[in-house]
Amino acid sequence: MLSRVGSIVFLWLLGCHALAAPVVPLATLPPEVATAMDRARVPREALSVVVQELGRSGAPRLSWQAQAAVNPASLMKLFTTYAALDLLGPAWTWRTPVWLQGALPSSVGGVFEGDVVIKGNGDPKLVVERVWLMLRRLQQLGVREIRGDIVLDRSAFDVPEQNPADFDGEALRPYNVRADALLLNYKALSFTFTPDPAHGVAVIATEPPLEDVRADSRVPLAAGVAATQCADWRGALQADFADPLRLRFKGLYSPACGEKQWPVAYAEPARYNERLLAGLWAEMGGKLTGSVRDGVAPATAPTFELASPPLAEVVRDINKYSNNVMAQQLFLTLALNQRGLGTPDGARDVLRGWLATRYGEAGQSAVIDNGSGLSRETRVSAALLARLLQDAAASPLMPELMASLPVSGVDGTMRRSQTLTGRAHLKTGSLRDVTAVAGYLLAPSGRRYVLVGIVNHPNAAAARPALEALIQWSANDGLTDSLGRN
Repeated sequence: MLSRVGSIVFLWLLGCHALAAPVVPLATLPPEVATAMDRARVPREALSVVVQELGRSGAPRLSWQAQAAVNPASLMKLFTTYAALDLLGPAWTWRTPVWLQGALPSSVGGVFEGDVVIKGNGDPKLVVERVWLMLRRLQQLGVREIRGDIVLDRSAFDVPEQNPADFDGEALRPYNVRADALLLNYKALSFTFTPDPAHGVAVIATEPPLEDVRADSRVPLAAGVAATQCADWRGALQADFADPLRLRFKGLYSPACGEKQWPVAYAEPARYNERLLAGLWAEMGGKLTGSVRDGVAPATAPTFELASPPLAEVVRDINKYSNNVMAQQLFLTLALNQRGLGTPDGARDVLRGWLATRYGEAGQSAVIDNGSGLSRETRVSAALLARLLQDAAASPLMPELMASLPVSGVDGTMRRSQTLTGRAHLKTGSLRDVTAVAGYLLAPSGRRYVLVGIVNHPNAAAARPALEALIQWSANDGLTDSLGRN
């Protein structure tokens, strides 16, 4: 009996020693991570890693290729959003002023003789619901018919013209929409497909309404209900968007897919604002005798302003769902707020200066492009990103930034993850040759860690299991066996 008790006590003490032992930094990758890299046929040198206990100074628990300048993909949004929270404050809001240039209607007919002027200041959340509220304010002021123009002032941003297909050839992907001082509904359309087996069709709902734009309202259902038919349901629809005024679906939709949504960037972005405002105003029962055109806002006080949600809420949307166009709107807003004009060069200068002030030479060495990570040129190090996460965790802004990160297995871009469900707040990044993850995790031991893992390689997507192994290794406090041996 004594021998058995003694053995139990010995094992208990050994376990306590393993947990209480000082952290010894690793000079090599953990075996499970290295094996996953080998299995993916991606060189281990393509991976940059930092794992460090939160709030602990000194050497990280794991540092591998940490100083290498690498493309972080969407992890770049962590720099943009944390800088914005620090420079603007979590309660900061965008203001979109509206002028009615003329006397308000005094008759029941609601005829307004004059122009309505809207000035964009970079609000990333002017989605269709909020545009509707803005137009509803006009109706609440008695306006039913505008005998003049709707004038749009987009001068707050100065962004070079570019083809949406320049980055990856996918012009209709919503993430390729260019930033705009007056960005209405991300310049996108959303198609909702609802099967109606009784009539052999899927009903198509298109939002928002765009003036003079017609879209098919039905598409035939495919025969059978095999789940495999949904593997490429978008391709099966054979969408034809060549004519921006006539949006067609020439294929089939499988009833096995249930209801699906498909967001698409509008094929003629320069006309989107015009068509949205005219189409939505008409749908609301309003009349417009003039046109929607670009112009200049007056220097007088506006009739009213539309305020955005607070910055903390916008940052949450940016990081949870890795929204590129919103991140670029915020990036340019940094320059608008500090320089008076939102330009890419000005935004780069502001963010670079912020990084240099906080992180010295390491911050100065960052190569910044557009603030969203949708870039082939951006370069930062895993070490710099880990410093930013440590810094943010010790700041008053910690709750806002951490809450903006996707929760593993729960929401955002981490909702499908099956690693450490609910215990990690991790921003993801993905490009053609990049896969990355960074954020915070809570180990079952109660320790919290900062984790950064970035793979740069033509076969980077195959290395995702290596990042999952890294997350699990970190959650195990860096232990790879029951005795705490690495």
